[in-house]
Amino acid sequence: MKTYAGIDLHSSNSSIGILDEQDRRLFSKRLPNDLNKILTALEPFRESLAAIVVESTYNWYWLVDGLMAAGYTVHLPNPSTIQQYEGLKQADDKWDSSWLAHMQRLGILPQGYIYPKAERPLRDLLHRRLLFVRQRTTLILIFQTMVACVKGVKLSVQEIAKLVRPELEALFVSEQMVLIAEEELAGIAALSKSIKRMEQAIRAELKLKPEFELLLTIPGVGFILAATIMLEVGDIHRFKKVGNYTSYCRCVGSRWSSNDKTKGKGNTKNGNKYLAWAYVEAANFSKRFCPPAERYYQRKAAKTKNVVAIKALSHKLARASYYIMRDGVVYDKNLLFR
Repeated sequence: MKTYAGIDLHSSNSSIGILDEQDRRLFSKRLPNDLNKILTALEPFRESLAAIVVESTYNWYWLVDGLMAAGYTVHLPNPSTIQQYEGLKQADDKWDSSWLAHMQRLGILPQGYIYPKAERPLRDLLHRRLLFVRQRTTLILIFQTMVACVKGVKLSVQEIAKLVRPELEALFVSEQMVLIAEEELAGIAALSKSIKRMEQAIRAELKLKPEFELLLTIPGVGFILAATIMLEVGDIHRFKKVGNYTSYCRCVGSRWSSNDKTKGKGNTKNGNKYLAWAYVEAANFSKRFCPPAERYYQRKAAKTKNVVAIKALSHKLARASYYIMRDGVVYDKNLLFR
């Protein structure tokens, strides 16, 4: 008789539930996040376990990798799409783990994607690079605001990078303001150095796969953006339709309506935030270097807000890149903006 296990993974402990084919609970226990203890608990069911479902929002690497290395079949569900039984009055971790096993037994578990272990370090490095880029941008904006407050002018990024102590003393009247400026410039310089090191490491270690190398034919998409898309997508064929992919990239609007009346919004952040960022960046560059993309952006911006126009352009680029990756074709601006 087959058995099915569900593991509700938390930051410090895991709740394990095991059911048989008649939904009888054979095992239920909360264990600390210790791989050896979890494997010991599962060992009596090794021969009958058809699958293990691990529900986690962020810290699943160690457990999924450990279970797969031990020879178990592991599934990672999408927590945002799991439907709970509406007739419940109470629910807890014990019930949740059993519910995961129950859905797997019925074949209705919404599957998540287990990203290949070998490629995770480079993907995580790109995530940290983006974090540092955003922190540097924040410091630059703060510095520009500080200058605008005291001088009424806006310095460019290039002008800020060239500032030295005498120029700071001329800009700011107090020693305290000069100190703030020096520390902000030091932070910007340190972040720039770290970002450069990360990019050098990524370029040295990462080689774009052929289908993703074709993304470089899109105006505005360079190596870093192509690498981000490749490492976030993994296998493009896991998206059956272009709409599934653009939704995953957060390029699709969210609107609930009835009788042509808006009833609300939801799931606006359901998807991959790194792909959403990559395509917005690509759109900003594309409208600068691709005349048809600029004309499309201007038409949209004339009818709505600039941010909506950029999002619309990013949606078109996401759709185009889906076919580029899936079919192995180069970017065709005439086909996209006809």
